[in-house]
Amino acid sequence: MMWGPGPFGYGGPGHEGFGPEGPFFKMRVPGPGDVAFGRRRRMRRGNVRAAILLLLEEEPRNGYQVMQEIEQRSEGTWRPSPGSVYPAFQLLADEGLIRGEARDGGNVFELTDTGRAFVEENRETLGTPWQQAGEGVSEEMRELGKSLKQVAFAASQVLRGGTEAQRAEAAKVLAETRRALYRILAEDE
Repeated sequence: MMWGPGPFGYGGPGHEGFGPEGPFFKMRVPGPGDVAFGRRRRMRRGNVRAAILLLLEEEPRNGYQVMQEIEQRSEGTWRPSPGSVYPAFQLLADEGLIRGEARDGGNVFELTDTGRAFVEENRETLGTPWQQAGEGVSEEMRELGKSLKQVAFAASQVLRGGTEAQRAEAAKVLAETRRALYRILAEDE
């Protein structure tokens, strides 16, 4: 396996974007589909494949864009991991349905003619995987997940750009918030 920037990004096939400058080096915040919000919603690999095919039918995209778009379309309930997206890209390429091209320091994937025909012939079967991922997730859970992401983003901004005093104050606020959330869980209904 090749280590360092190469035709599949940083780290070799299936590891694009994992270097210090890559998008997967950043912190991931839990959302409504995660364990913190109840049972983790696992999507079958076929659904990852369907989502990739449907998104690439619209326009060429890289792996990070596919993950972001799935998360956006599922309203935060599903963000497939790089460990499921990149192997699916490789499998789809092996099947001749997509092809990758190095552009701007990364890989962009697009449907082949065979892939376009496959999507057209199987549109009903492919369905709308991002909607299926969000089934059963209440609006309250979605809103709580959005709030959590906003708090995490604000905290990361203080961490990166705040003074030492601001970071210390933010740590106190977060510690109190954590305690307050546990108090909510401990209250009798």
